[in-house]
Amino acid sequence: MEILIYGIINSIALALMALGFALVYGISRVPNFAHGALYVVNGFVTWSFLNALGLNYLLSIVLAIIITGIIGALIYQFVLIRVRGMAISEIIASYAIGLAILEGFRWWGFKGLTYTLPTFVEGSFTVGEIPIDYHRMLVVVIGAAVVAFLWMFTHYTRIGLALRGMAQDERAALMLGIDSDRMAVVAMAFGSMLAGLAAVLLLPLGNIVVEAGYNVLILAIAVCIVGGLGSWMGAVLAAFLIGFAQILTVVYLGSHYQMVVALLAIIFTLILRPSGLFGRQKELEERV
Repeated sequence: MEILIYGIINSIALALMALGFALVYGISRVPNFAHGALYVVNGFVTWSFLNALGLNYLLSIVLAIIITGIIGALIYQFVLIRVRGMAISEIIASYAIGLAILEGFRWWGFKGLTYTLPTFVEGSFTVGEIPIDYHRMLVVVIGAAVVAFLWMFTHYTRIGLALRGMAQDERAALMLGIDSDRMAVVAMAFGSMLAGLAAVLLLPLGNIVVEAGYNVLILAIAVCIVGGLGSWMGAVLAAFLIGFAQILTVVYLGSHYQMVVALLAIIFTLILRPSGLFGRQKELEERV
């Protein structure tokens, strides 16, 4: 029961971390390696609004998510748009931006255990003698709602359908009058806001530290590679596979092996099935 409950919680957390990365790549085919940095930016901005300016917690969260989305859109508009289509340059440019942001925070003194966000709901309850705090339960509920909203948004709204069209066939979308760069900016902003939402949900369970940005980036990449780059629902299913694998590792080996599971998932997926479980990338034998 403990493995089941905390496996679900961990899987939803991984899905929240990865959805923004999967969305941006699925639509614009740009791997946003600044994803983890935007996660940390949102945490620090929320903390600053809440503690330095004394704003209401909910207002701090909303403003921080909006600002994170704007930052993501600006990163694409002024940097990534110039290297779009050059895969190596996209990776280098986005990772350089993320690295500059994270190490900039470290240089400015944002480090240590000082920076924390309060949980949304205090207290806990038990299920079969297993304690579960209310905040983790809220993460599961909101995470499931985000996945459902994302599916409905991309199937029943004009912008969502345009984003799906871009993801399926960019040339056909261009012929139908869809501005690919504008949609890519929207996707980058939306993906950054998803990273920000993940931050405000998950950071109250720990501390706001620079290292969280690197960890989130690795976990998001692992989930997207296993699920298949470009497949949003594949990322959700991969989050459950990796999430339960991590919990089993914690139970039988130790908590310090969790990141090893993610790295091994990347390695074995690239060796055995480079396109991932639900990806549309060409298989190795098709490329040789």
